[in-house]
Amino acid sequence: MHCSARLFYHNLIPPKPLLAPSASPPNPNPNFILRRDFAASSLLLLLVNPDPLKSEATNNNPPPNCADLAPTKQAFLDISIDGEPIGRITIGLYGDAVPAGASRFGKLVSGAAGVSYRRKEFVKIMPNYVQHGGLRSYGADAELARKTGSNLSVMDSLVNEWEKQNESSCQGTKNVANSVSIIVRDPLKPPPKMKLVARKGKLEIDEEQIGTDPNGTEFVIVTRDSPELDGSALVVGRVVEGMDVVHRIAKVKTVQENTTSPYFRVAKLIGDKRAVVAERGFNRPYSKVVVTNCGLMG
Repeated sequence: MHCSARLFYHNLIPPKPLLAPSASPPNPNPNFILRRDFAASSLLLLLVNPDPLKSEATNNNPPPNCADLAPTKQAFLDISIDGEPIGRITIGLYGDAVPAGASRFGKLVSGAAGVSYRRKEFVKIMPNYVQHGGLRSYGADAELARKTGSNLSVMDSLVNEWEKQNESSCQGTKNVANSVSIIVRDPLKPPPKMKLVARKGKLEIDEEQIGTDPNGTEFVIVTRDSPELDGSALVVGRVVEGMDVVHRIAKVKTVQENTTSPYFRVAKLIGDKRAVVAERGFNRPYSKVVVTNCGLMG
């Protein structure tokens, strides 16, 4: 075909309408959803709400925050620093949420366990919390406790409450600011070693525990949210009055931590006992911070 004829024939064909880059051709059946439109809208919904069923369940029945639990009774701690009284800390205990933990703490402040926190010291001051040394599971404290039938070792009920608290009963960080917790486990404790033992002429596999567990009498008062405590401490209550006293304790000067020193690292690596002793002293207050009196209120 001649060039001019082809041009003439081309001009007789009406051009197709141009579509904008983002436009879609019209849907011939408005009651039928195109597959690409459905996919695009579904993708948008997933971006906004990745798991709508889970979100709906969470919104309908959200787990409570540990700081929102209702106290059932109150305890008090009177504090002194180097012999000077600085005030009282009043603690609301969660008797309904953690009955075993609240009972444990209540018996130790009231003296019902045969011993109490009276005249016992705070042994560690960290950036996020202050820690009381609790009672010894040996010596005079343990002997006094035994006379009343009390046990200064961690009870299974305390560990069970800690597990429940971490699994479902509270959302987010458990040891939030103002919380009071008792230490029920050591997250740094190594796993037990397996060994062969002879019993009744037979070899059996047994577990050898390494290190000692905390006895559930040490407690911490949290000054700032401390998720690092969730792996070891059971929240039993919160400070309802006297956080100014807690913050005064937090300002006491302490032994500087020196774990970054290459000398300390080498000593710890080779098992030098001096490194272990030094590590126990890190963050210990220079001043004597003591519970001069304590008990239950009302």
